[in-house]
Amino acid sequence: MFWLVLVVYLILHALRERTAFGRLAPPRQHGAAASPSVAVIVPARDEGANIGRCLASLAAQDYPRLSVVVVDDDSADDTTAIVAEYVARDRRVTLLRAPRLPPGWKGKTNACATGAAAAQADWLCFLDADMCCRPALIAAAMQRAADAKLDCLSLSPRHELVSFAERLMIPCGLFMLAFSQNLAQIQESGRNTVSVTGQFMLMRREIYEAVGGHAAVRNSICEDYDLAMLFKRGGKRVLLEDGSDLLSTRMYTGWRDLWPGLTKNLSHMFGGPLATSAVAIAALVIGLAAVLLPLYDASSCAEGSTQACLGLVPALLASAAAFAMHIAGAAYFGIPVAYGLLFPLGYMVGAVVALDSVRRSLTGRISWKGRVYQ
Repeated sequence: MFWLVLVVYLILHALRERTAFGRLAPPRQHGAAASPSVAVIVPARDEGANIGRCLASLAAQDYPRLSVVVVDDDSADDTTAIVAEYVARDRRVTLLRAPRLPPGWKGKTNACATGAAAAQADWLCFLDADMCCRPALIAAAMQRAADAKLDCLSLSPRHELVSFAERLMIPCGLFMLAFSQNLAQIQESGRNTVSVTGQFMLMRREIYEAVGGHAAVRNSICEDYDLAMLFKRGGKRVLLEDGSDLLSTRMYTGWRDLWPGLTKNLSHMFGGPLATSAVAIAALVIGLAAVLLPLYDASSCAEGSTQACLGLVPALLASAAAFAMHIAGAAYFGIPVAYGLLFPLGYMVGAVVALDSVRRSLTGRISWKGRVYQ
């Protein structure tokens, strides 16, 4: 019975989180010439596979006062050559090279700070190189920021899931995030809490500079969260919304980049080593309980246990509801619904990933894109 109560609670909590997660709507009208200027800053390190699609989508934006600053972070592939082609045919695009990584800085914070210093705009939009934008994205984001009087708007993209690793892990990770947080409470004004994603962060420039910009979070692995916290602590309005109608991404291509990508910041995302360990244990329990509890009750019932026969009904109902929720999640992500049946495996592997993130956090050595950070 406890398993049934837990599953019902998790489903209701996930639905409440979905309700609290506002969805960015297309703009009511195209921006006027008097609209505030926006500079999109794209830090890029070895993004040859992504940067062309990202820039093509930015070139198609219908916002009138837009510039794009790509900051090459010591790429070893053809990133700069691809960007140079766009620079040659679109005067709105600029290519910069990030200076040598100063002591105490992370690569992304150094690149973002470089781009922000060079940009001439009222608003700064920090966008990851693996993002793909619909033409109305910037106009919609600026309209939302104006309507809600925001100082920082972060948008969560639609995930393009292709490989087995992506389809197994990303939905389970987002479900666990929904289970473990209260977004409406986190985003309340006056609370010392924030939820953002560094994949898309639109910031009022004067506030960005007032809090110290990326220099203030130079040594942070989760610079998006720490920078947004500076806004929030200063009494500024920060909001995370669902941008999946206008923004998409393929973050990882398989285990080789998914595992280090997740372990890099999971411990920080879930609130530190202790909280992340608790989430890992919870994920492991959920994954195992969904399969083992009905099997155990069915086996005991077959052996003549009346109590097990009575417990089998709620156990089956709970596990069926859990599988149905994850099948619905697979349909939402546009992947085969069979992946909804694999969620116990996803949670169990996710628990290992989370614990590995805790290990890396405690040892103080985090690797990402050829760099090892202390």
